[in-house]
Amino acid sequence: MGKRIFRSPVARAGLAAAVVVAMLALYLFQPWKLFTDTYVDEAIPGAGTASATPTPTSASPAPATSTPAPAGNEILATGDFVTHEHRTTGSAEIHRLADGRHQLVIRDLNTSNGPDLRVWLTDQPVIRGTAGWRVFDDGEWVELAKLKGNRGNQVYALPASVDPRDFRSVSIWCKRFAVSFGAADLTGA
Repeated sequence: MGKRIFRSPVARAGLAAAVVVAMLALYLFQPWKLFTDTYVDEAIPGAGTASATPTPTSASPAPATSTPAPAGNEILATGDFVTHEHRTTGSAEIHRLADGRHQLVIRDLNTSNGPDLRVWLTDQPVIRGTAGWRVFDDGEWVELAKLKGNRGNQVYALPASVDPRDFRSVSIWCKRFAVSFGAADLTGA
């Protein structure tokens, strides 16, 4: 006859607690993301200006009160990412499109994948090193979207209610742990 092993209720409770803690840690940290990458390669809007001279639509001359053609896409601000919690490289740009809308363009992003990463515009300055990891939720910020991928080129629309002049930086923000993976100061182009 084989031996029967009886565990005490305390040992079973300890084992159950250890399993719950391990499952919670896996959910929170998602360590497999350190070994996976999500590549995004969205089309980047062109920048430049169109002619401000109106083009007549008929053979007759345009009236003196005609409105000039809208300008083309324009880059308003740019910045390079610096590393915070995780090594992050790439650049960020705020574009004003010819139709008046604004977009955040992230070029050549390379950062770690992580749980619950977001793209934030903030009014906080970028501080290098560990001192800058947690400053972005101290002031005004707007979440544009979940990060589409931890590598590549991506474009995010700014809501019509957001004035890009109110913000001075962009952060790749880990919402779960309230920490910046990397951030870029946005300065006039």
